[in-house]
Amino acid sequence: MLEKIEITQRFNFKKLNKHYECFIIDFVSKKAYFNINEMIYPDQFHEGTLLENPCDIILNDLKSRVLSKIHDLDENECEVFEKEFEKLNLFEGFKSGGFQFFEKLENVYSCNIILYYSDDYKEFSIKNDFPDNWLDFNELLIKLVDFDVLNISNLEKIVTNLFYNVKQDGVYDSENSRLGLTSLEFGHYEAFHQNAPHPSVIIDFENKEIKGYFEKENADLTVLFDLFEKYGVYQWIFDSYHNKSKNFDSAELDGYDWYLEIVFDNSIIWNIMGHNEYPDTYIGLAREIKDLTGLDLLEMETIPEEEIELFDYYGKMKLS
Repeated sequence: MLEKIEITQRFNFKKLNKHYECFIIDFVSKKAYFNINEMIYPDQFHEGTLLENPCDIILNDLKSRVLSKIHDLDENECEVFEKEFEKLNLFEGFKSGGFQFFEKLENVYSCNIILYYSDDYKEFSIKNDFPDNWLDFNELLIKLVDFDVLNISNLEKIVTNLFYNVKQDGVYDSENSRLGLTSLEFGHYEAFHQNAPHPSVIIDFENKEIKGYFEKENADLTVLFDLFEKYGVYQWIFDSYHNKSKNFDSAELDGYDWYLEIVFDNSIIWNIMGHNEYPDTYIGLAREIKDLTGLDLLEMETIPEEEIELFDYYGKMKLS
């Protein structure tokens, strides 16, 4: 018998622009409520993008929805929900992702669900891949507690496999149309708490402008698009580009944090951040950008030589 569902969701836009929520549905006590149980630092919103950052809109909405309200559940509603949930077979055939409290490489969104039964429990981690009936599951939750528990309205603005198809050459919508790029922001900084994320490079694709450590107007961005495709940058959010990070720990402790945020048309957000860790093809991209600009814009020189050797090894495996 299903006794409780615990749904934990994280949104990581930049180091200090985060949102965490935990929603619990307790079928024994007939209650549903938010249970926030992670200590986080006070919000420090980073400013500095060329355009209004669409993540601020999502963050404000997320924070406004986390209330102290306790939802009282009707016994009949609970019985109907449990029967419909069982019919969904929500996690049948679903391959759960790995879950760690501290992630070396983090995506915008992750969700951890624990199903508590009378004599057992099951745990599932979701990052980019979702169960086939995820939207149907959210509809069941809406009927039960009358709000968008799984943040589907916000996930429509975030690049995951739920609404988008991430390919080598770009991100595609449900109609197989490739999304156009609006802006890109890359930041690399020492990993101290008092250091707020700050951009190293900002690219305005619509006006063909590059600002930051390297500046250029009327820039021909075709070369950048080619490099992104060559090194699979759009697919960095997938575990298939994290082989080095999964097999080796960085020798650095404090070291450096970094983030890459890409905004597409209609304010669709793609984001990845790292803590002393990088995707497998990062070094290959960093070298080519240094050759093009004469500057170490991706801060290759902050990575120990023995780490670079590992990235070269795993990067070549991805490119072969």
